[in-house]
Amino acid sequence: MKHYQVLAINPGSTSTKIALFEDDTCIYSKNVSHDAAELARFKTIPGQLPYRRDMILELLKEAGIRLEDIDVFVGRGGGLLAMEGGTYAVSERMLAHAKSCANGVIHPAALGSQLAHEFAVQYGAKAMVVNPPDVDEMQDLARMTGIRGVNRIIHLHALNLKETAIRHSKQVLHKEYECCNYVVCHIGGGISISAHRHGRMIDGFDIVGGEGPMAPTRCGSIAAADLLDYMEKNQLDTADMKKLCTRTGGFVSHTGISDAVELIQRANGGDGYAKMLWNAMIYQIEKCIGAMAAALHGQVDGILLGGGMVHSDDLVEQIRESCSFIAPVTAYPGEFEMEAMAAGAIRVLKGEEVLKEYTGKPVWSGFAWDQEMMKGMPEERDAGGSNI
Repeated sequence: MKHYQVLAINPGSTSTKIALFEDDTCIYSKNVSHDAAELARFKTIPGQLPYRRDMILELLKEAGIRLEDIDVFVGRGGGLLAMEGGTYAVSERMLAHAKSCANGVIHPAALGSQLAHEFAVQYGAKAMVVNPPDVDEMQDLARMTGIRGVNRIIHLHALNLKETAIRHSKQVLHKEYECCNYVVCHIGGGISISAHRHGRMIDGFDIVGGEGPMAPTRCGSIAAADLLDYMEKNQLDTADMKKLCTRTGGFVSHTGISDAVELIQRANGGDGYAKMLWNAMIYQIEKCIGAMAAALHGQVDGILLGGGMVHSDDLVEQIRESCSFIAPVTAYPGEFEMEAMAAGAIRVLKGEEVLKEYTGKPVWSGFAWDQEMMKGMPEERDAGGSNI
């Protein structure tokens, strides 16, 4: 039986992770932290590509790894328009969208597909991405809001969420992911809570847009009127408010720290404010789990918890106490992102999964009545609203 080698590449805001797999076994991994001053030299995210590429090549050379032996290079993916879940071939269209961050989310994850492509071309291998952050499989009922023309989209930790569900299905329930229903949570620096029905992520909270529970750096869902009042009172602009939603909210807004471990230490040391903040976050997670269970009409095979904060026994026990009436709660501390990238590629190589093509067209582009409304608008207004 042929054995496959896959190199997974995960560029983050302040680090680059790489891992070499032979089939399901990780035989080499490295997580390199980047000095903020070093990254500041680059004016754009694409400008970081040669720096990160050369660093990866140097690490692999030091480890004595032959890139000529690698079958697939898998990048984290990002910057793409909404797509269904799965494993995708890196194409020229995908590269163009990743370079421009076509979805408007500027993040180094978009370098993943570009790095995979460069290595694949140089060493005669394939290049793929697996369940990038741009996965959107929401059902139509989950998209409508109370404002015409403003519809929900979704940004979640799709890679880890889906891999956690795939592994639980196979290893615990001995079923295919496509036969199960789950509420799956990624609870780390960001918090994603999602409903999975028969292999599709039909609903979830848009963490880039500020939905869901508060997180270490995110404010979570707050009444729009309260946000407007806060904005006016503190003389903030739109950019300030977006930063509050995604970078300076949550733990940071309350305490100035984003480290959950430090917050727990403060709480255990008798700091009542820190304890209330920690418990309030968990309470909000529990409410969101309940909402996703309702989206599944109560037909839930399991509640799955992944991410760094799941190392906290207190967090897991609180969620188990409040939510186990819905379904069994299972904890998978940490994340499977590197394993998930490799696993997706290997499933394709073994013929267990079909390699998909990135079309560059969003899987959903609005309700028919919204499109009709846009057609009836004056041309200048249509152009001005094209990014909504």
